[in-house]
Amino acid sequence: MIRAAVIGLAFTVAIAAASAAQDAKVAKGEKVFADQKCSLCHSIGDKGNKKGPLNGVGVKLSADEIRAWITDAKGMTAKTKPARKPDMKAYSLPKDDVDALVAYLTTLKK
Repeated sequence: MIRAAVIGLAFTVAIAAASAAQDAKVAKGEKVFADQKCSLCHSIGDKGNKKGPLNGVGVKLSADEIRAWITDAKGMTAKTKPARKPDMKAYSLPKDDVDALVAYLTTLKK
């Protein structure tokens, strides 16, 4: 009985730690979005360029698709043939920044 309680507590602590780490990654992604001035071309809610809304992007695109737009915009433009011009420019960000940005953008469900 005590062993089950200890295992349950350890599981709860692990889930809380994972959740805190994800929250930190999302917060970093929001900062990367601001630091990279993504709002010059994109909007979230009422902030940014309304011609490139990202509201609901976390429902419309998978994390892999969001990552591809960030790391290979030219390839994604060729693949999806979006109507919006100009094409998204290429970015070269550290992997941790890309991971954080993807984590943040996947939270945008509305």
